[in-house]
Formats: sequence, C-alpha cells, structure tokens
Amino acid sequence: MRKSVIISAVLLCLLLVGGCGQTNTGTDTATPKEETTLAAETTETQEDTKESESTSDALPADNHDIEDVAESTSGSSDVLVVYFSRTGEQYGVGVIDKGNTAIVAERITEQTGADTFEILPQEDYYPYTYDELTDIAKKELNDNARPAYAGEVPDLSQYSTIFIGAPVWWGDWPMICYTFFEENADGLAGKTLVPFSTHAGSGLSGFDSKLAGVSPDSTVGTGLAIKGMDAQNDPDGVREDVKQWLSGLGY
Repeated sequence: MRKSVIISAVLLCLLLVGGCGQTNTGTDTATPKEETTLAAETTETQEDTKESESTSDALPADNHDIEDVAESTSGSSDVLVVYFSRTGEQYGVGVIDKGNTAIVAERITEQTGADTFEILPQEDYYPYTYDELTDIAKKELNDNARPAYAGEVPDLSQYSTIFIGAPVWWGDWPMICYTFFEENADGLAGKTLVPFSTHAGSGLSGFDSKLAGVSPDSTVGTGLAIKGMDAQNDPDGVREDVKQWLSGLGY
C-alpha cells in the first residue's frame, strides 16, 4: 500500500515537471519573433534618418546662401552671362515670380554652359507696381543716375565672350547697368560683348550701339530682343529663338 502511494506521488511530480517545461518552451519561442520585428523597425528608422541627413546636407545653410547661388556661378566656362531683371507687376503679363530677362538668361546659359552673374541693386528701392517702377526708371534716366549693385563680379579675365541683358527702360539700358559697365571697363575691354533685351515692343532699342559707346575697346556682337510676354508665355518659342541666335554666333 505504502509503495503504491509513493509510486503515485513520483508519477504526479513527473507530470508536473513536464507541464512546466512545455510552458517555458512556448515563452522562448515567442522571443525571437519579437526581436526580429524590433530589428526591422530599427533598420527602417536608421534608413529614414540617413535619408533625412543626406537631404539636409544637400541644402544651403540659409536663405543667404540660396541668394548667393542665384546671383553668381563661376566655373570653367569662358562664357559669362550678366543680366539685370525684375519681378513684380510687369507690362502685359501681370505679376511675375521670375523676371523676363532672367528667363532669357537661363536659356542662354543652358545652351552655352556659361557662368552667370545677376546684377542686383545694393539698395532695392524699385517699386513692385509697374507704373511706379516706370516713374523711378525715368527719374534715374533723367538724373543719369548710377545705382550701386551688390555682390562681387567674377574675374572677367577668364572670359572671352560676355552676354549682357536687361529690360528696356525708356529706350535705354537701366542705369544700374551703366554702373556695371563703367566699374568694370578694364575687365570688359578686349572681350566680345553680346547684348540681349526683353521689351514690350521696342526691340533691342539700341542696346548694341550704346554698349559699343561705353566699351569702345570691345567687340559688340549681334544682339537678341525677346518680348516679355513671350518670355513668360511661350517658353518653347523663346528657347528656339535663343538657339537659332546662338547658332548664328557660332554656338
């Protein structure tokens, strides 16, 4: 009788031990699955972080850097595009985000691989509205003003050809362009200077002869005139006009 009780107790203990072992095995089996999911989430987070850091590294540090990039590019080209352009309310096209002359300058740059320099006013007092802007432009012309421009002009000695463009203001170059011509007279001497204009109907408006007058030691090439309305509304036509013009100049 005592032996039967002992045997029964032993068997009961064995059954209890086997049940505990199965429970532990089930818990251990779930752990690798959780670790795999966590590892996958961690990898995705690291990849997202790397992508974000890479994108941030590609951006300029601040808006000033963005403006610097827009104002001037200098590389290995022997061609430079210099231009003055305005945004805001413009005749026949309304309010614009990119200036007419800037658009033409971009077309020249993309087809020649030229470097660029944008003439920006040191003190931008030019009005946003068209009528007020024309009043200021006329006053500058009558006063024979020489508004200062901002930024450092690239070393002109590295360029053989310089394209120079601006909107026509009262049948003439904007006065700030004369500031550029006169302050860089020595650097422009001996170069081939090629004018281009944007206008509302006055064409090149003597840009070529006026440029020859202020840069007598330079060779002035055949200019191009593009209507402001076309610059804004007919990009393919302007691209083709620039292409044909440049072809005639040997580009």
